[in-house]
Amino acid sequence: MNKGSRILVLNGPNLNLLGSRDPEIYGCTDYDELVEMIERWAAELELTVDIRQTNHEGDLVDWIGAAPSSFDAIIINPAAYTHTSIAILDALDAAALPAVEVHISDIYAREEFRRISYAGLACEEHYIGYGVDGYRMALLYLSERQ
Repeated sequence: MNKGSRILVLNGPNLNLLGSRDPEIYGCTDYDELVEMIERWAAELELTVDIRQTNHEGDLVDWIGAAPSSFDAIIINPAAYTHTSIAILDALDAAALPAVEVHISDIYAREEFRRISYAGLACEEHYIGYGVDGYRMALLYLSERQ
């Protein structure tokens, strides 16, 4: 991506509870700290980010659908919708932007139902189980993408 590329960073349900929800799984970084970290990492890479969080599937679908007119790529942590939402998968496919999936926890080491990632099927790269550092890795990947 070029310097100044615009990245839409989407976070799904309950990520607003970071720092207090299951810190043994998701760590102690709270959501506001995560946003500050992503903004700092993006600035270091000369990328622009728009970071959003919602507990509503339709918001994610709408934001993804509108993304091609304003953004160059998407980083998405669909949270629980990872395992259930064909709508998010379809939206990512339709948007046809480079997309990277991030999960703070290792979904493949958790309950069986969490091991399926529908949204991930539309993503070209995945950072799963790296904690909040997965967002930095996703930004770095996109910054180096041709």
